[in-house]
Amino acid sequence: MQSISNNMSATAPSLPADNGLDTRVLRIMAVAVGLAVFISALIAPWRVTAGLFLGGLLSLLSHHWMRLAISAAFDNAAGSGTKPQFTSAKYVLRYFVVAAVVFAAYKLGVVSLPATIAGLCSFVVALFVEAFREFYFAIIRREEKS
Repeated sequence: MQSISNNMSATAPSLPADNGLDTRVLRIMAVAVGLAVFISALIAPWRVTAGLFLGGLLSLLSHHWMRLAISAAFDNAAGSGTKPQFTSAKYVLRYFVVAAVVFAAYKLGVVSLPATIAGLCSFVVALFVEAFREFYFAIIRREEKS
């Protein structure tokens, strides 16, 4: 039987640079929300526009909140040399906050619920744009990451 070596060390593993991935995703999310709200303002009822705006804003806030929580967990782990400690309460709280804001806005009749959900999906749009960007660089321009 082969033995497995213990990879736990006191130093944090060196992670490769993200090459601006997080910044690009956040920027694409903001552009997607802005474009959707602009087009909606021209052709859709105001509740749809408000729903897209609220959903997009909550999506950006949620992404930023998640990024800060994960970064803090890994920074604490790197400083102490231990395994990162994630508490599920922080992640569940984020979803409760988003759900409470959406529920309140919908009950007040300020937003369209489908438009708000569409605005919350701006992260998916950003991931598709980033995937097409990576596909372009890998296949069309024949660039590979080493």
